[in-house]
Amino acid sequence: MKVLMSADCIGGVWTYALELSTQLCARGHDVLLAVTGGELTRGQRRDVELLGIEWDARPFRLEWMRDAWSEVAAAGEWLLDLAEVHDSDVVHLNDYSHAALPWGRPVMVVAHSDVVTWWRAVHGADPPPEWERYRRQVARGLAAADLVVVPTEALREDLHNAYGITSTTTVVHNGRTGYDTHEAKRDVIVAAGRVWDEAKNVALAVRAADGLRWPLLVAGSGDVPGGGVLGPLEGAQLRRLLAQAQIFVEPARYEPFGLAALEAALARCALVLGDIASLREVWGDAATYIDPSDQNGLRAALQSLIDDRAALTERQAAAAERAARFSPQIMATAYEQLYAWLCGDRAGQVQTRS
Repeated sequence: MKVLMSADCIGGVWTYALELSTQLCARGHDVLLAVTGGELTRGQRRDVELLGIEWDARPFRLEWMRDAWSEVAAAGEWLLDLAEVHDSDVVHLNDYSHAALPWGRPVMVVAHSDVVTWWRAVHGADPPPEWERYRRQVARGLAAADLVVVPTEALREDLHNAYGITSTTTVVHNGRTGYDTHEAKRDVIVAAGRVWDEAKNVALAVRAADGLRWPLLVAGSGDVPGGGVLGPLEGAQLRRLLAQAQIFVEPARYEPFGLAALEAALARCALVLGDIASLREVWGDAATYIDPSDQNGLRAALQSLIDDRAALTERQAAAAERAARFSPQIMATAYEQLYAWLCGDRAGQVQTRS
């Protein structure tokens, strides 16, 4: 199967696209990864080349960025050309608006997040009028797609409420490769994300952890009184940090799946997460949940794990066991089935194994 897969070099979509492309190529599929969103870092270039994935990149701005629409259109023309040259059997888009282009071949849209559902979760209301064009373009792309894939039922419901999706939809959970580490655990807590990001809600974790016996280290950007912010960390650096940490904290208000939490669980961190539907769906009883607005509740949850080593060890084991459900092999098998459905007669319902 020849697959044109769009991606961006910002955040979790990059991680997801590399993981899935690697699995698909190992199974004999021909994947061309088309990357936008900015210039790739040296580390990103190294990673994609080491994995042996065919790729091309242009620094076009993404549909959620300010004043991006001329570049979104230019990116669309570039993607159409790539599909022709590559002779792709299926187009796998990790954005929305480009699904409405005249591809002449089956198109899948994978939804990772969007501004409207983000805004509703964080602010409890629809985004302001300046986002109306974005909303129209996303709705148009979702309607044009032959298939819409979401990582959780929670995001499917949110997107349906926001856009009234009429396309066929299915859930495929994200997957991540486990890893062996010889790193010794240290008595530290880790959070990941920009401190100012209201969805990740790292600022609440910073306030709640202030004065605890174990320090909080933040893999991300922003200012924190007293330090503790390590700056953005790329793949291997983040994995090493998580391998050393005892607890991963993400009091998120909005998180459609949560790859960072999955990375942390694979590294045998105990998880303390925001009590939202998507994270409950992914982690079940394997995490400790707190109200994303409850600083005292978060502090108490962290303090309880710090004070009780037996409970900490049990929570770490539960998270690691749950994380094993989200393997990249299961994810890749599900996408293979979806590609086959898209390229076949589409008789019957979509079937996946994720």
